[in-house]
Amino acid sequence: MLELALGLLIFLGVHSVRIFADGWRTRTRDRMGALPWKGVYSLLSIVGFVLIVHGFGQTRLAPVVLWVPPLPMRHIAALLTLITFIFLVAAYVPGNAIKAKLRHPMILGVKVWALAHLLANGQLAHVVLFGSFLLWAILNFRASRQRDRLAPPAPLRSSALATMLTVAVGVAAWVGFAFWGHLHLIGKSPLGV
Repeated sequence: MLELALGLLIFLGVHSVRIFADGWRTRTRDRMGALPWKGVYSLLSIVGFVLIVHGFGQTRLAPVVLWVPPLPMRHIAALLTLITFIFLVAAYVPGNAIKAKLRHPMILGVKVWALAHLLANGQLAHVVLFGSFLLWAILNFRASRQRDRLAPPAPLRSSALATMLTVAVGVAAWVGFAFWGHLHLIGKSPLGV
C-alpha cells in the first residue's frame, strides 16, 4: 500500500502543480524552458504511474475488503465508464459540442471514471486509488473553471459531425476496452464476460 500511496503522491502531485502553485509553475517553466519542464514533468509522471501500477498490483496479493458492492453497481459503473470514454475522446476531437459546452471534458472524464470505480469496488486499495483520482479531478476542475472565469477562453465552434464522431469513437473505444482491453490490461473483466 505504501508503494501505491507514494505513486499517487508523485503522479497526482505533479499534476496538481497548476492547481496549487500556478504562478510558481509558470515562473519555473519560463526559467527552465518549456522542453526541460516537460521532460521533468513527464519523467516524474512516469515514475509515479509505474509505482501506482506496481503498488496497486501488490495490494491484490492481500486485499482488504471494506464492503462488497451490490451487483447492480457493476452495471452503473459500466454506464458511467461509457460516458468517461466519450468525455476523453471529446478532449481531443476538434469542433465537438461536448468540449465546447464542458470546456474540460478530460477532467470530467477522470471524475466520472473514478466515481464509477468507487461504486463498483469495495477494497481499500480501490478506495485509495480511485478516491485520490476523484479528489484530484474535483480540485482540478474547480481550478480550471476559476481560471476560465479570470481569463474567459474564446468560444469554441462545434459541428454536429464532429460531435457524432466523438460519440462514435468514444463508444467504440469503450466497447473494445470493456469487452477486451480491461481484462488483458487490468486482469479483470468489468462486465463478467
